[in-house]
Amino acid sequence: AKARTIPSEWYFDPEIYALECRKVFGNTWQYVGRSEQVAEPGSFLTTEIAEEPILVVRDEKGMLRAFHNACRHRAAQVVNEPCGHAAKLRCRYHGWTYDLAGRLIGTPEFAGVEDFRKEEQGLPPMAVETWGPFVFVHQGTPRQTLADFLAPFPEQAHGQELERLHFSSRRDYELQCNWKVFIDNYLDGGYHVNTVHPGLAGALDYANYRTEVHGYNSVQVSPLKAVGDSAVGKVRTGTHAYYWWIYPNLMINLYQGVADTNLVLPLGPDRCRVIFDFYFADITSEEAIRFNEDSVAVAHQVQLEDWGVCEEVQRGLKSRSYDTGRFSVKREAGGYYFHQMLAKALREYQT
Repeated sequence: AKARTIPSEWYFDPEIYALECRKVFGNTWQYVGRSEQVAEPGSFLTTEIAEEPILVVRDEKGMLRAFHNACRHRAAQVVNEPCGHAAKLRCRYHGWTYDLAGRLIGTPEFAGVEDFRKEEQGLPPMAVETWGPFVFVHQGTPRQTLADFLAPFPEQAHGQELERLHFSSRRDYELQCNWKVFIDNYLDGGYHVNTVHPGLAGALDYANYRTEVHGYNSVQVSPLKAVGDSAVGKVRTGTHAYYWWIYPNLMINLYQGVADTNLVLPLGPDRCRVIFDFYFADITSEEAIRFNEDSVAVAHQVQLEDWGVCEEVQRGLKSRSYDTGRFSVKREAGGYYFHQMLAKALREYQT
C-alpha cells in the first residue's frame, strides 16, 4: 500500500545494468535450453546470458557439463553453433582444443612457453542441472539446488503434465526496452489485459484472476471462460491459465495441452531479446498441427501488443517528469515482489 517501484534510472543506467549482469544473471539458476538437446554423448548447446557465452555438453561418459564458452588463449568462443554434436571442442581461431570434459588437450605451436600447464587451462566449469524438459546453469556458487530454487513450480507443473508436452517451434523478438520492462509487464496481475489484449481478455475471467508469490517465483492464475469460435477461445481451453514467473527472467505459460516459455535476455541497458518456445501435447497429426499453428499465432499477436507497450514505457522512463510509480494493491503483488528481490540482490552486492 505504501510501496514505490524501483527508480526509473534502473531501466537505463549502464552501471545498474553491469551490476545485474554479474549479481542477478551471474548468480542465479538460468534456463539455457531443452534437455532433449543434450540427451546423447557429444551433444551440445550454446547460449549467451547477460554477455556471458555459455556451453553445455554431455561428455563421453554421459555426464552433463557446462562451461564458460571462451577459449583460454584469446577468448574466442570455442563453439559457435547453437546446438549439435562433437567429439571434441576446437576453437576455430588458433586451433586450441578441449575434450568434452573441458580439459585442454591441444595447443598448436605453443612449445617453449614458460610457466604454462595445460592441466590448469581447461574451460572454467559452472553448475548445471536439469528439471523435466529444461536445462539450467549457475555461473556462481549455488545457494540451493535447482529443485529448491524452482519450488513449488515442479510439483504443481507436474500435476499439469508439462513433462508430457513436446517442443514444437521457437520465435525470437528483439525489443528496444530494458529487460525489466518486459518482466514488469508480465507481472502486473492482468492489470493491462483488458486495455492491451482485447482478444485474450475475452477468454480470461478477470474478476477471479489472482497472483501467488513463493520463494523465487510467482504464479498468476486465471479461470478461463468459454468464448465460442474466437481465435483465442479455440486454442486456450481447459479450466485455468497458469502464468509462472521464475526469478529473474523466465516465464512459463500453461494451458490444457499447451505451454510456452518466454525467456528474456538482456542485450544492454535498453535492449532485450525475448525467446518463445512452444510446447504441445500432440505435434504429429494434421489436426494437431493446425491447432498448434493457430495457438502460436495467438501468442504472436499477444507479443506484438506487449512489444509496442514495452517500448513506449522505455521511452517514458527517460522523461524528467518520472522517477518512481506506485503499485496496485489488488493486482501488482507479483511486480512488487520482483522489485523487492532485485533490490535485495543489488544491495547484497554493494555491501
